[in-house]
Amino acid sequence: MAAMSAEEIIDIVDERDRVVGRASRREAYARGLRHRVVFVQVRDAEGRIFVHRRTATKAIYPCLYDPFVGGVVAAGESYDDAALREAEEELGVSGLPRPRRLFTFLYADDAGASWWSAVYAVRCDLAVRPQVEEVAWYDFLPEEELEARITDREWVPDGMEAYRRVRESAG
Repeated sequence: MAAMSAEEIIDIVDERDRVVGRASRREAYARGLRHRVVFVQVRDAEGRIFVHRRTATKAIYPCLYDPFVGGVVAAGESYDDAALREAEEELGVSGLPRPRRLFTFLYADDAGASWWSAVYAVRCDLAVRPQVEEVAWYDFLPEEELEARITDREWVPDGMEAYRRVRESAG
């Protein structure tokens, strides 16, 4: 499946993550409609985390750094299927193991927008060829290096919230 366009339809959900309607992704962003997204933390065989900078053409958070791959869940798609689809698309691989779900939380930004966020982890031993439409720069970083870069780079706020929660749940 190719990356979702702004016109593709997504499920709109309530504060309990129940589907209450459908809208295009463009409309959901424009009207601040609550929807579903997936975050997938990707580690290589050495345990390093895939980190990337988003392209300037991204609808939200362009040019910011992200410690996850992921994206919007399509209408009728499960979180689990979206996590695998998004990870394979953004990494440019096929045959990735099914990501393991860690937890789900409701993210809300300062402007009042919110989305249900399912967070996953997966190990990728495949050679990655990140999607040029999504990824401007990438590397696999040791966790210590990622931690050191958090203060000197601009990061996606929802990804940083997910990352904080991953760290809290691990220790």
